[in-house]
Parts: sequence; C-alpha cells; structure tokens
Amino acid sequence: MSIRTCTVVAVEGTAAAGKTTLVHALTSYYRERGVNVACTGEPARVNPFLEEIVLHGQGTFDLTAELDAFAVQLSTILRGSRHHTLLITDKTPANVLAYARLVLDRTDPVNHAVIASMEAMCRAWMPASVDLIVHCRDRFDQRSGGDRMREKVIDLQDATAAAVHEACAATGVKMVDLPTSLDTQSRVRWIADRVSELGLLAA
Repeated sequence: MSIRTCTVVAVEGTAAAGKTTLVHALTSYYRERGVNVACTGEPARVNPFLEEIVLHGQGTFDLTAELDAFAVQLSTILRGSRHHTLLITDKTPANVLAYARLVLDRTDPVNHAVIASMEAMCRAWMPASVDLIVHCRDRFDQRSGGDRMREKVIDLQDATAAAVHEACAATGVKMVDLPTSLDTQSRVRWIADRVSELGLLAA
C-alpha cells in the first residue's frame, strides 16, 4: 500500500506541551471508531547520540546527534504510514530543525550547510507527506515527573515554542493551533472536529 493512502496528522509544540499524551489519546479515539490507525513514538528517545549527551553527560548537542534525530524522524513517518489509513505522529522533522537551529553553532560552515539542507528537505517533503499539523501551545512544568530526557533542554522551552511554530509554518503544511487549557478528552474532540471539517478521513 502506498503511504499516500494514509492521512498523517502530526502533533507539534515545545517540550512538555502534552504532545505524547495527546498522540496516544488520539490514536485510542480513532481505534475505538474502527479506523485503521497507528501512532509513532518520539524518535529522540531512542537516539543513541542524544542518550549519551542527556543521560550520560558525554558531550553537548552536536551535528551528529541532530542529523540522526532528523533522519529517524523522517523514516519513522515513512514507515509508520505504510498499511494504515491514519497515522498520528509525535512531532515532525521541522521540530528537529527548530532544535538544531537553537543548539548548533550556525557560524560553523558544515553546521550551516546541513541546517540549510534540513530546511530545504522540510519544505520539499513535508507538504507531500503530512496532511495536518496540530500545534500544542500549552507549556506544562518540565521539572515534574523526573523525565531525564528533558534535563538538557529544560531552559529552551520558551525559545523552542517560537522556533518549532516558525519551522512548521515555513513548510506550508496546514497547521492549526490547539486551544490552551483543555483537558485531554477535549483536546481529542477538538482535533477530531478539525480533521472532519478538513475532510482528511473518508466517512
């Protein structure tokens, strides 16, 4: 089955915006309604380079870690789209691009060239592969829950909120801003209404 028979809805936003919880809640909602739906995990959590940096304190964010995260984000959506009617994704390649812009030294010519390539790839590929971006604007407390994967980016929450929105908007993919302060069920219903209004899923 071609991946273009699959509707792809991406959940985006800064760290601790409730993206992962929402991805799973949306997937459950559609599965209960008989839709052949799948969801992706967060690729950064299985990135061995980020694990070394964040969990083991070995070095700082570098081009290798960001490029691996970008590549895995691409392949995760490609592979997740196969054989499904709907795919709910935890972030997009534009999210990785936003972080790369913030954490890499863009005066380095190699970093600069790779970031430019990532920008071009997002503009070229995302409109052909992602049907809707749902941008989460809530910002929950990153320090709660003991999530060590957030320790190194804990001070970037505000900066990434703007950077992720900008990177996603630049792709040209249809994007909707999820209202703030909704509970999970209300978030799911709001998104399902937008998906229906846009005609993204066949009745």
